[in-house]
Amino acid sequence: MLLPTDADYLTECATFNLMTPVRPAVAVGATGVADVRAAVRFAAERDLPVAVLATGHQVVGAAEGAVLINVSRMNTVQVDPVSRLARVEGGTRWQQVLPETDRHGLAPVSGTSPTVGVVGYHLGGGASPILGRKHGYAADHVQAVEIVTADGELCRVTADSEPDLFWALLGGKGNFGVVTALEFTVFPVESLYGGGLFFAGEHAAEVLHGWREWVVDLPVETNSSVAFLRLPARPEVPEFLRGTFALHVRFTSLQPREKADRLLAPIRALAPTVRDTITELRYREAGSIFLDPPTPVPSVARSTMLRDFPAQAVDALLARVGPDSGARLGFVELRPLGGALAGPPAVPNAVPGRSAGWQLFGSGGGRPDLAPAFREELTALLGAFAPWAQDEIMPNLLSDWQGTTPAELRLIYGSERYDRLVAIKKRYDPHNLFRVNHNITPA
Repeated sequence: MLLPTDADYLTECATFNLMTPVRPAVAVGATGVADVRAAVRFAAERDLPVAVLATGHQVVGAAEGAVLINVSRMNTVQVDPVSRLARVEGGTRWQQVLPETDRHGLAPVSGTSPTVGVVGYHLGGGASPILGRKHGYAADHVQAVEIVTADGELCRVTADSEPDLFWALLGGKGNFGVVTALEFTVFPVESLYGGGLFFAGEHAAEVLHGWREWVVDLPVETNSSVAFLRLPARPEVPEFLRGTFALHVRFTSLQPREKADRLLAPIRALAPTVRDTITELRYREAGSIFLDPPTPVPSVARSTMLRDFPAQAVDALLARVGPDSGARLGFVELRPLGGALAGPPAVPNAVPGRSAGWQLFGSGGGRPDLAPAFREELTALLGAFAPWAQDEIMPNLLSDWQGTTPAELRLIYGSERYDRLVAIKKRYDPHNLFRVNHNITPA
C-alpha cells in the first residue's frame, strides 16, 4: 500500500499510455483476492472511488482521491485442453496466455497486442482481427467471471447464476467491481498464414480503392485491415519504415497457404511492395503482424464504427491522412467487421456496435507537445466520416475523451441497453464506488 510520498508510488501507478497518468490517494498492489477485498472495503468505508489498473492501456481519469488497485501481479494462467477452457487472473496479459494455449494447439479470440490485459479486453468486447469474423467477440465466449463487488464480497458469476450481472459485465467494462479471474473458451487453432504488405504512400489511392473492393468478399477464415503509417526515424521502428509514410495491408488466413495466396494475389498486383512479410506463423506469433508498440508510449487516440465504407469514404480518408494531406497522425487503421461479429452472441452480453461493418481507429503518439494537434486532427477525421458513422461503439475503442458523460454513453450503448446497465449498476453498486472509468451512473 503506497502513498504519493512513497518511493515506489509512481511505479505502482504506471500506465501503458504515458499521456494518461493516474495519481490516486493510495495505490494497492494486490497479490490475491484477499488484498482486493480488503482494498474495496477500505474504499467503501471511506466513500472513496475505486480505480483498477491491470496494464493501463485504457485509462479514463487521473483517479485523484481514489484507491487504485493494481492487479498486475495476479496473472496465473490455466488451460484445460479437454474442455477447451482457459482461466486467467485479473492482471494477465495476452503474452502470458498465448504460449500456454499454443502448447495445446489452441487459440483464444485475442487482439493485436500481446501486452494488452486479457480481462479488460473481454469486458469491453474484444474484436479479434484474426478470429473475430469467424467466432464473434471475445466477450461472446466468456463462461464465468470471478468478481469482488462493491460490498467487498467475491462472487462467481455465470449466465445461469446471476444473468443480469453477467450480461452487464461483458460490455460494461469495470463498472461493477474488480474482476479477479475470467474463464473463456479457446479454439483449435495452431497456426495461420499472415503478415503485411507494405506499399509506399504514393500508391495509397490505388491500393485503398482496390483493397476496399476486394476485402468485402473474403471468407470469414481470412481477414485483412489497412493502416496508414507515419513513423519516426527511431531505432524501435523497422529500418525500412523509419521516417516514411507507408500503407500497411495486414492479412491473416486460417486457410491453406496455396488457397490464401490465391486470395491475396489481387492485392499484391495493385502496386509494387516495399516489403512483403506474409508467411506461416504460429498463432502465438500473430502480434508481430500489427506493429503495436511493445513498450509504454504517450499517445492520443480516437475511434468510431461505420455502417458502410463506400468509394466516397475512401476519398474522405485519403483527403484527411493520405500522401498530400499534411497529417501528423502516426497511425490510422481501417478494419472490416461483419461475419460472426454481426451475429447474435454465443452468450448474452451488453457489447454494443454489432451492426457496424467497419472500424476506424486513429492515433498520434511519441510527442506529448503535439497532443492538441493530434486531438484536432482526430476530431476532423471522425467528422469527415459522419455520413457513414454510427453511434454505437464497442467500449474497447473508447479513448479517455470519448463516452465521458451519461448522454454520450446512452448513444454509445443505445438507449435500451444503457437503461438496463443503469438499473443493474444501481443494484450492485448503488453508491457508484467504481466510477473511475467510462462511468455508468446508478441513477
